Parts: sequence; C-alpha cells; structure tokens
Amino acid sequence: MKIPCELVVWYVLPMIRREVSKELVYTHGMTQAEVARKFGVTDAAISQYLKKKRGDNSIIEESPMYPKFIEEIKVSASLIAEEKSDFSVEMCRLCGVVKHIGLLAMIYKAQTGNPPPKCACSSIKDLQS
Repeated sequence: MKIPCELVVWYVLPMIRREVSKELVYTHGMTQAEVARKFGVTDAAISQYLKKKRGDNSIIEESPMYPKFIEEIKVSASLIAEEKSDFSVEMCRLCGVVKHIGLLAMIYKAQTGNPPPKCACSSIKDLQS
C-alpha cells in the first residue's frame, strides 16, 4: 500500500521543483546555476526540470486544481526571488497547498484506485470523492 507521503515524493515535489524553476528562470531572470544553489541540486537537474525531463505529471497538469497550484507556485517563486523566503520553507508551504486544495487526495485516488486516507485530505469532501 502506498502512503500519501510517498506520492508527494514521487509526483508532487518534482513538479513543484519544475514549476518553481521555470518561474525563477523565465519570470525572475535567475540563472540555472543560481536556482540550483537555492534548491541544493546541480545545474543539470535544473536544466532537466526546464526541459520537462523531470517533474512532468499529467495527473496534476490536467487537474482542475492546476491553476490554483500554479498561482501558489508564482507566489513562492516571487518570495524566493525577493529573498523574503527560502526554497525549503516554500516547498513545505506548497505541499500544504497541494493537500488543502484537494490535489493530494486526487493524486492518491488516481495512483492507487482507492479512496484517499484521512491524512491526504483537507476535508470530508475529499474523503467522499
């Protein structure tokens, strides 16, 4: 049995890294090397995120929650770029957003075929869907 945290590691965190990388490079003008230092990864990893070789997930991208997810990604990228927050804090915040908007429950159900456990849900509605 998969637990929600495993799904976060496999599907959500790479997608967050990819989207935040894109925002920092394309919107905030940071170099791949600068982003890599902030993330604690190699320049090559950032290159792979930008080329969609890492962090690609159609379940998330096709979700009705995707626009809200991207809106929050933009907030986090701005905070990181302005040095008002750091990547680890924003990673945790975005993980909470994924749970809060029901995206984690949806991913769990799509990946396992089972209803999500309470720890993956932000509301009773998520448990029922």
